[in-house]
Formats: sequence, structure tokens, C-alpha cells
Amino acid sequence: MQTSHLIAPHGGMLKNLYLAPEQARAEKEKALEYHSWDLTPRQLCDIELLLNGAFSPLEGFLCRNDYQQVLEHMRLGNGTLWPLPITLDVTPEFADTIGAGGDIALRDAEGLVIAIMHVSDIWRPDFMHEADACYGTKDPLHPGVDYLFNHSGKVYLGGRLYGIEAPVHYDFQPLRHTPSETREIFTKRGWTRAVAFQTRNPMHKAHHELTFRAAQQAEANLLIQPVVGMTKPGDVDHYTRVRCYEKMLSTYPRQTTMLSLLPLAMRMAGPREALWHAIIRKNYGCTHFIVGRDHAGPGKDASGTDFYGPYDAQEMVHKYSDELNIEMVPFRAMVYVKERASYVPMDETRDDETVMNISGTELRERLRDGREIPDWFSYPEVIAELRRSYPPRHQQGFTVFFTGLSGSGKSTIANALLVKMMEIGSRAVTLLDGDLVRKNLSSELGFSREHRNLNILRIGYVASEITKHRGIAICAPIAPYEDVRREVSQMIRPYGGFILVSMATPLEVCEQRDRKGLYAKARAGILKGFTGIDDPYETPEKPDVLIDSSQCSVDEAAQQVLLKLEVMGYLR
Repeated sequence: MQTSHLIAPHGGMLKNLYLAPEQARAEKEKALEYHSWDLTPRQLCDIELLLNGAFSPLEGFLCRNDYQQVLEHMRLGNGTLWPLPITLDVTPEFADTIGAGGDIALRDAEGLVIAIMHVSDIWRPDFMHEADACYGTKDPLHPGVDYLFNHSGKVYLGGRLYGIEAPVHYDFQPLRHTPSETREIFTKRGWTRAVAFQTRNPMHKAHHELTFRAAQQAEANLLIQPVVGMTKPGDVDHYTRVRCYEKMLSTYPRQTTMLSLLPLAMRMAGPREALWHAIIRKNYGCTHFIVGRDHAGPGKDASGTDFYGPYDAQEMVHKYSDELNIEMVPFRAMVYVKERASYVPMDETRDDETVMNISGTELRERLRDGREIPDWFSYPEVIAELRRSYPPRHQQGFTVFFTGLSGSGKSTIANALLVKMMEIGSRAVTLLDGDLVRKNLSSELGFSREHRNLNILRIGYVASEITKHRGIAICAPIAPYEDVRREVSQMIRPYGGFILVSMATPLEVCEQRDRKGLYAKARAGILKGFTGIDDPYETPEKPDVLIDSSQCSVDEAAQQVLLKLEVMGYLR
């Protein structure tokens, strides 16, 4: 099997890992005989950029030696600069079915064969070491570390890729370009110098000023290339962001600026990621790349300290500037100065001037509360798009998630809350009771930890869909494990509210209420793995509402939840 290399005036040599049409058809037929792996969303992003050359010079997922060299030295085995590992993580069960030297078919969620992979290496990585090397931390609050510890497959496969078909995108198709297409557009437009701006957030007037100045400084045209793959949990969805970017284009001089989407799965690795982004933009044909304050930083760690320094990323890119073949345009944070009625870099302000700024957190709060957003901060068209997707809290959907022992009063209080919410009538309400879900959605599941977790994740998925469509989901499972409760919260929070209600009813009270005799069977050893007896219940550390149903009536408990919802802004 052969793939090709493209040499273009912009950015140097570019890999193209797609097979010729005839070869692709033949390999697709042979793929029926191969073991198949269904690509995760992150892997789909990675494989698209591997196949189209955005990750040049890579020719597949890293083999073990390259992986180790990247961790230790930010270089491939041949010495080429490459800062982050691109690996195919799989389950041990799948890894046991294959061997090094064979081929596997890599498929999307619909079963379409995206590529054939010739497996060269199979190994179990040390996630602790990878986290420390790539992210400089083992703190699970870091999204990249959280992915490694809680979501990644435990086995890595490395090997060459042979592209069959590109991943399918139905959204914003005119704005999706491969590196070779972007280079061709630059050549057609006569752009000999192009400066790229990466963002995972909506753009406002400060971003406009920053990018406009960067383009002037570099004497280059501007490529706005937002990430539309995987970003930081909680970020604005890419559909809303792209509509905002489209509104922004009219604020730049005609023929000077281009919008193109990047299906990248970010790692939020700060300095290493900035270096990675620069290499990717070089492959897209850009001559310059903007690196701003805290580039690709994920925020703060468990101690409240930023994971990376504000200009660590700029220092990293500058350190390797001689090897990158793309020039960095460094920028400080832009702030609005009232007396000048304009944006300026923060380090150019004077002590006697009034500096104004709205953080991302404050913007979300203003949107949530329906408050005014000043004209100096953003454009009316952009704010209108954000308000359309992110209405104030009293118009958002939300999930009330009860957790507690059997007999703690979850279902009774959840039913009372259901009635009260229907009486208010502001939104459609759905009750997802643990027993009813077991009967209607999870009847085939047992009570192993794996099956319990799967049952809770199903409840979380349904609740997230209800919340997304601005309804109310009331969930009342036992949900004994903290990690799964956290995962459900992460599923729901991008779409609306997640209110965790912890039932603190004492175990002895729950046993006294045991109408089904389950506790008695568990105590007698007849019923194994019963929560609270011979299987642990992990008490939530920081619930939104704490209820001991032995100390209050059902009405009083339901009112506690309603009052919390009112305080949080979900009821008006």
C-alpha cells in the first residue's frame, strides 16, 4: 500500500496518508476480515488530522519508541520536533484479540471504515509518567490528566495508517478545509504571508483588536482557525461559536481575512500544546502564528493556582523558533481603556487610566442573569447569537439528581418535587426513578459495579437530552459511586443546571423502612453486593442540597430543593 507526499510553496512537505481510490476500494473489501476498532470522538479528530497531513510528519499513531522520545525530549525517534503523543488507546480486551504485525480496521460510529492500521507496537503506558511529562501535573482537575486517568483505554497501539475515507461532517462544510486545500486557497488569493489565530471561545472586540494588530505587525493576511473538535469541558459549543465567528468576519477589511475550522482534539497542555499548534499551522501553510496569554491553558489546579504561567507558552515557542519554520507573533492580554475608548495591550496602560475588562466567567454570569453586556466589550450580532444558545437560567433546562441509600426517601421526595414543578408549569418535567429506569431501560443489567455504572450513565444520558432541550429531569437512583456521579454531571452541565441532592438519612432508619426486606436479606447473606451493607456507598462531599428525611417531612424536603433552585436562578 502506498500513500503520497505533497510539496507546496506554503509550509514545506505535507503528508497525505489516503490511498488512491482503487487501492482504497480493495482495502475496504479486505477490512471485512480484520478486527475492527470503533474510534472515540478524540480518536476521530486525531485520525482526520493524521490522514490529511495536519500532523505531518507523522504517518500514523506513534509507536512505542517515538512515544517515549516525545515524552522525554519532545522529539520523535529520528530527532524531529514533536511535543505531544498521538496514540490509539484501546481496551485490554480488544488488544488481546490482535497481535503486532497485523492490520485492523478503524471505523467511525456508523461503521464506516476510515483507515486501515498496520499495528507495529502494543504496550501498556504509564499514565502517571505521561501526565507528568506532557502536562506537568497529575492533578485530575486538568482535562488532559482526567482523560488519561478516567477515560483512556489502558493499552496503546502504534502503527502506520492507510486512509480509506475522510470522516464525515455535515456541519459548516464550506468552512472545512484540509491543509492542502488551505494552501491552494492562499496561492489562489495571492497570500504569501498568513498569520493564524487559534481560539476555542467566542471572539469579541478584544480579540478583533488583537488579531488586527497581529496581522498588521506581521504584514500578513489573517486566518481565523477555531478548534471545532474537543476542547475544555464547559466551553461554548462549536455550533454557536462558528455562528459568532461568521458574524465577526464583516468587522475585518474585505479580502484580508479567512475563516476555516480545525477538527482538533485539544489536550489543554499549555506550552507543549502551543508548540503543537504552531506545527499544525505551518502544515496548513501559515507563515505566522499568534500566541497569546496562557495559550491552551486549562485554568487552575486543586490549590487554586494556574497550571501554567501566563507567558510560558510564548517562551516555549520562542525556544524552538529556529526549528519551527513558522514565526510566532506574541501578544499580551488586551484590555479596554475608558479614557482612550479603545483596546490596548495590558502592559501599555498607565496607572492613571481606567482599565475595563469582562472575564469569561463574568460574561457567562451576565448571560445567565440576562444582564446587559456593554457595547465596548462585544458586537451586538455576537451577543445575540450567544443569548440565543445560552438563555438566562430561568429559561434553561436542569437536572435534579437525588442520590442515597435504598429507603432514604429519594423516590418519595422526587415524586413530591415532580408534582410541585408541574404545578409551577414553567417547563416540561420528567421523573427518572431508579426502579422505573431499571424496568424500562436497563432490564438486562445485573448489579455488578460495571452494570450499576452503566445504568447510571443511561440515566445521565437521558437527563442530558432533557436538559439540552430546556426541560427538567428529576433523577432518583442510588448512584453509590462518586466517579460516575461526576461523569453524569459532566454530561449535563454543558446544557444546563445540575443540582446534586444527597440523602443523608441514617442507615438504621433506611433499614426500618425496608418494605421489600432487602436489607434483611443482605444482612443474612442471601443478597450479595447490597449498597450500604457489603457494597460501599460513597457519600458526596459537596452536594447542593443535603436532606435527612428522618428529620423533616416530605413537603419540607421538597421545599428545600425548590428554594435552592430559586437561589441558583432556575426558578423565577
